Amino acid sequence: MKAAAGTVVKTLGDGIVCRFRDADAALRAATLMQAAAARMPAAGEHKLEIRIGTTWGPVVMKGEDVFGDTVNVCARLQGLANPGQVLTTRELVRALSPRQRARCRELYPTKIRGRAGEVIVYEVMWREDPDVTQMNVAAEAPRPAIWVLKLTYGGESVTVEPGGAARLGRDKTNDVVVASTLASRVHARVVGRDGNYFIADQSSNGTFLMVDGNTREVRLRREEALMGERGWIGLGKPASSHGAHVLRYRLERR
Repeated sequence: MKAAAGTVVKTLGDGIVCRFRDADAALRAATLMQAAAARMPAAGEHKLEIRIGTTWGPVVMKGEDVFGDTVNVCARLQGLANPGQVLTTRELVRALSPRQRARCRELYPTKIRGRAGEVIVYEVMWREDPDVTQMNVAAEAPRPAIWVLKLTYGGESVTVEPGGAARLGRDKTNDVVVASTLASRVHARVVGRDGNYFIADQSSNGTFLMVDGNTREVRLRREEALMGERGWIGLGKPASSHGAHVLRYRLERR
């Protein structure tokens, strides 16, 4: 917390509540915590995984403790987050500096108990890639972020644009041709919809989705699932087993 100029308010079992003087500091703390957890080696079969929710707004102080609507929103976001994910709100995004704001992408609206209206949920893209072009942070009003999904298989990459789609499978007519007998001829479809990306299974053996930071895979059988910031796709067999049936994916800012 000290590196991000924050204060630990209290601990709640395996969770903590923190407060910060500005939005950039809160975002910086969240990304530093996730990066530190990602670097930690697994203890046997167990890997430290944390979920973070953060927002920006007034709080009610009672001694050193904090209460109120802002705290309730944070608790709700933390409950919605997947392991390795940082969720925030439009209120915090608007309070960020241009560079930090460009790291956030809008997800979906959600209801908070006891609050009128919906909260717009954003995801913070906290991982830093050395091959991603540095953004011009001098501009005071950067253009809205557009996120594309890059699928990589066998050294080749295919990009899915917002509103676009890509077919995965063994047949050569697919956008990504997977050279594995585990894959169906037309196995799955990746779709960009409403600012997010989804994968829909169309196969006999199922599609496996493993989001980075989450040790558990989701198996899809004629279903679809929301894809996270980055991860692995296994066609017909778990992605964790690796092999010719596995693709890599990640979101990139265009």
